Amino acid sequence: MNTKQNPITMLICALGCEGGGVLTEWLVDIARASGYAAQSTSIPGVAQRTGATTYYLEVFPVPVAQLNGRRPVLSLNPVPGALDALVSSELLETARQIGNGMATAERTLVISSSSRSLTTAERMVPGDGRTDNAPLLQTLRSQSREHHVFDMAQIANDCGTVVSAVMLGSIAGSGLLPFKRDAYEAVIKHGGKGVDASLRGFAAAFEQVNRQKDQAALVANLLSNDELLALDSIGLKGDLAAKFPPQVHPMLGLGHARMLEYQGPAYADLYVKRLSQVLAAEQQADPAASQGYATTIEMARWLALWMAFDDIVRVADLKSRASRWQRVTGEVKPGQDDLLRVYDHFKPGAPEFAALLPDGLAAKVTRWDRRRVANGKAPWAMALKIGSHSVLGMLSLRLLASLKWLRVRGSRYALEQTLIDKWLAVVVSSTQAHWQLGHEVALCGRLIKGYGSTNERGKDNLLHVLDHLADTEHGAHFASHSLRAAAIAATRSAALQDEAGKALDQTLAAHGAPARPVKAQPIRWMKNPHMNARVQKVN
Repeated sequence: MNTKQNPITMLICALGCEGGGVLTEWLVDIARASGYAAQSTSIPGVAQRTGATTYYLEVFPVPVAQLNGRRPVLSLNPVPGALDALVSSELLETARQIGNGMATAERTLVISSSSRSLTTAERMVPGDGRTDNAPLLQTLRSQSREHHVFDMAQIANDCGTVVSAVMLGSIAGSGLLPFKRDAYEAVIKHGGKGVDASLRGFAAAFEQVNRQKDQAALVANLLSNDELLALDSIGLKGDLAAKFPPQVHPMLGLGHARMLEYQGPAYADLYVKRLSQVLAAEQQADPAASQGYATTIEMARWLALWMAFDDIVRVADLKSRASRWQRVTGEVKPGQDDLLRVYDHFKPGAPEFAALLPDGLAAKVTRWDRRRVANGKAPWAMALKIGSHSVLGMLSLRLLASLKWLRVRGSRYALEQTLIDKWLAVVVSSTQAHWQLGHEVALCGRLIKGYGSTNERGKDNLLHVLDHLADTEHGAHFASHSLRAAAIAATRSAALQDEAGKALDQTLAAHGAPARPVKAQPIRWMKNPHMNARVQKVN
């Protein structure tokens, strides 16, 4: 903790173009205008996104007028373990600084945004390469005497300002520095452009931190009185909630709502019926529920995502929603005299149109397009530019979005349901045989993602795993269910490592399964429009 003999030390971490330097200048100006000695330095560094810079600030907590002519000696560099505050605009950057030993549980107040700016390594993974936030937050909590975490980027976006104003509000709200709120707002008002937006961001962050402080005080008071905090239920209907244990309700509620939105009550009932099969198998394999119904929860997640597969009907629905227009206007923030126009570009090909046709017609369209490709032509596609700001454009999108009735009669719907049922059957039989085996097969739903070739490749990989590892006939060489489960887990992880699938094929071979079959790729010969001109020039 700080005393009047020691300066207040603060490390500010900001990514590129977030105004970290402006924030530091604001704090120094506030300190000096309030009659306190302050000093700051900047430490450039590349961090994990090649753009982070840290700013170190020291403020002596005694007004200069009370020092009787003496001047405090302030340091130029932060010292690990000697920080009173760590303020960061990005969660992983916060954890990185904590990993460097900057924050301590005995002394440091940590103020961090919960938002993430993905690293290059995170973006390159075909699967979900994002770093899990839970360990980062746990590290933050364990290495801070007090902490405030909230989405600074969202507040800045909502208020039409930059993160630096939000960070300033959070620092002011924490009460760490001996300055009044008026002093903080005064320095913003002298900033020139964007004053109103910066003040809005400052106020929002100030109130957010104060709310968190009040909530923490309330929780501490309740816990000291040995009172329990009641949790709100997710609001499932009584009959649906009664069919499933409480642990499943949160994910079940999200999945059921998604099915209602995607196709209607009948489709939602099919989702519940499928999930009930998994629950029954898991209750048989784990009657004591020692695993917390983890398999049913994972199936509730991945089954909902697969059943709500992306097609042109769903894309049109998402593009034409009122919430989307609100989001766009919120991001653009047009003025009263501004004209906002939104154009959506579509390029549906033969597979997208065939998906809504019955099997016979769909097969003819698909064969026709394949012949085009085999003859060296590009796959057929219709390039569309639709102005969703116009009445005609919006009507076109809503008309396409209304074709849900046609979706269930299309070839792709039938194909997707067949594949889902096959995966579901393997999950149920595997769970009945061994809980861990069923759980790993359920997690293979992660392989189904994206659209187009990415989606097709994921389904091919899943089917290969089901046929050659999960299937008892082809996977008879495994000595136990545990070994089979471990092989499926390793293969699933390998499939999500790289798009080319080299790691997947190596892992399959390592576990006695054949590599994926090589698919023929047609060679397309492209005309060089400059070749004739070159020949004529030579002649």
